Amino acid sequence: MSKQLKILIVDDEQDYCDVMSMILSGEGYIVDSCNNGQEALKKLETGNFDLVLTDLMMPKMDGNQLLTEIKSLYKDMEVIMMTAYGTIEKAVAAMKQGAYTYVTKGENPEQLLAEIKRLKDVKALKAENQRLRQKLNTTDYLLESKNSDFQNLIEITQKAADSSANILILGESGVGKEVFARFIHKCSQRNENNFVDINCHAIPETVLESELFGHEKGAFTGATNKRIGRFEDANNGTLFLDEIGDIQLSTQAKLLKVIENKKLYPVGSNTPIEVDFRLLTATNKNLQHEIELENFREDLFYRLSTITIEIPPLRNRKEDLPNLIDYFLEKSQADMKKVIRKVETGVKNFLMEYSYPGNVRELKNLIERLVVLSDDGIIKENHLPNYSVENHNSKNIIKKSSSAISIENDDKNYENLTLKEVRKDVEAQYIQKIITQEKGNMNKVAEILGITRRQLTNKLTEFNL
Repeated sequence: MSKQLKILIVDDEQDYCDVMSMILSGEGYIVDSCNNGQEALKKLETGNFDLVLTDLMMPKMDGNQLLTEIKSLYKDMEVIMMTAYGTIEKAVAAMKQGAYTYVTKGENPEQLLAEIKRLKDVKALKAENQRLRQKLNTTDYLLESKNSDFQNLIEITQKAADSSANILILGESGVGKEVFARFIHKCSQRNENNFVDINCHAIPETVLESELFGHEKGAFTGATNKRIGRFEDANNGTLFLDEIGDIQLSTQAKLLKVIENKKLYPVGSNTPIEVDFRLLTATNKNLQHEIELENFREDLFYRLSTITIEIPPLRNRKEDLPNLIDYFLEKSQADMKKVIRKVETGVKNFLMEYSYPGNVRELKNLIERLVVLSDDGIIKENHLPNYSVENHNSKNIIKKSSSAISIENDDKNYENLTLKEVRKDVEAQYIQKIITQEKGNMNKVAEILGITRRQLTNKLTEFNL
């Protein structure tokens, strides 16, 4: 939620309203106040508030009555009850009627500020998830296929989504693992709750534990505020851990404990927090191989892979290329406010014949590039990236059209190797040549290869370059 919360304070003691208004305004919140429930309802008609902070014991209309009216009129309005020591039982009863929480009057206001901060984070997360749910509807095209194997995979995924089992999603970079994760959440019984995702590869290991489990204020240098972790964010919803194969063994052990016990300890805290989440994970690594290398815990693997879904690469379902190309072409025109009247035949042939090592993501990026470079509504062959892939006289040749770089594998002994092993060797050679050619400029290398920096990093790790 980008805007600050707008808070209405309701208390029959004006001095208390003034003090709380000063404290909350000092925290950057937009604050208004009134002294009874009836006046509060009038302000709510026109005030567009996010939160009502109300005393429990008030004349004419007490806090419980006000809560009932608010919940009947404003479904998404949150209410925090303020109570004296002797009325805590009534405050707990109010929570059963829909109050967000309660705080005790006269105590340190830090407790109240922490609850409001938590509420703000939750509202922001709900708003983001609503945006993502709307976005999901626009990405369903990735799940439409003419390929029978892919169609069967979708059916299996739908059945798996209806269970509570942990699901491991496998596939090369760019095949759409996150799209499948969102599809599983959408088809699950948790679809009205949060979908929380985190890319484990993109976050430094020193920060990842705090991101996952949260931390207390002062837990470490720089922890100036309490932070809710992704597990707690995903309570009653779905947590998606992308690139799970990249986390370190120490974090794997803590992750396993949370999965087994459904309890977590924020960094710097000895108090457990119970969490209820559906866990989805994804990786482009061979976790069985990582287990053999002792880079991944076997017990964690079996916890994650109750059901395993492996997404095929785009090159194995080329019958889907025409629809995907048309979709990305239309989307790019709309996003860039350009009109494409013609696509040269050479471009069409390339788009249909190219093997797309970066899969659907690479196809999307490639078409965006072509639309950006188009002139007078025409996508020309010279707008294609300066590389091509050919099969010629049983040679696997990868070459750049603007330079003399080429790799020919006839002289190398590939006897008894699988096609996948040969392909990986050629790919590694070519990437190394481009790195040498561009003198280690990884941004330029990624641009020439037609992949993202993240994909390039994955390739460097995979090939040990």
